[in-house]
Amino acid sequence: MIKSKSFALTAAVVLFLLVGCGGPKLDPVTGMKFVSIPAGSFEMGSPQSESGRDSDEGPVHSVNIQSFEMMTTEVTQGMWQEVMGENPAQYTGNLNRPVETVSWNDCQEFITRMNDIDPSYTYRLPSEAEWEYACRAGTTTRFYWGDDPDSTAIDEYAWYWANTDTTPQPVAQKLPNDWGLYDMSGNVFEWCEDWYHESHSGAPTDGSARVSPSGSSRIERGGAWFGDARYCRSANRGVDSPGSGGGGLGFRLARSVR
Repeated sequence: MIKSKSFALTAAVVLFLLVGCGGPKLDPVTGMKFVSIPAGSFEMGSPQSESGRDSDEGPVHSVNIQSFEMMTTEVTQGMWQEVMGENPAQYTGNLNRPVETVSWNDCQEFITRMNDIDPSYTYRLPSEAEWEYACRAGTTTRFYWGDDPDSTAIDEYAWYWANTDTTPQPVAQKLPNDWGLYDMSGNVFEWCEDWYHESHSGAPTDGSARVSPSGSSRIERGGAWFGDARYCRSANRGVDSPGSGGGGLGFRLARSVR
């Protein structure tokens, strides 16, 4: 069912009254859960000694992150359909699969509607630094479950080419990282807010998105169901045009209290 503007405003008023009166905080969209990501600092990027790294993952640099909230899963097809009124995914048949084949621009339209629906938070894509910080959850290894040089533990945490049936899988079927986030590695690539640059040189150190100077491509993170294990590494960076809705492109939301 397509959500009209009047429906979104009605939902927003209901949520505002519940929050303002100290009532229970409802999920803004069915099944959409968030966890608080603590403030802290971390070393972003990968050292030159890391197996499988690409040159654009350096230099390693310290970044300070302010507390924010992150979705525990990727945005599902059901969530997208509830907000946008249609399902653009290529791999349908299960609304708990992550939505894919969505562009960065498409995500911005979804975010605009989310901010209309729930006035208590500002919804957005995470910055690239926030994404890596949340993915690592305090770890410094190749993956958030360890270095896993022989890919013996990855099956417990991530969907990638060696353990899927050639389709993205329903969210939250694998083990989460230490901060309760599922599928940060594998399943679908996740859009971030930043423009892509060929290295981390000159990147913000305060956790904000790298939006200046502008570029021609946006950042995507996390690997996908059809990719090799090395693309699931915490520091791995992907890149695509903001207008591209290529297969395997999805996202999860970040939010902050207004």
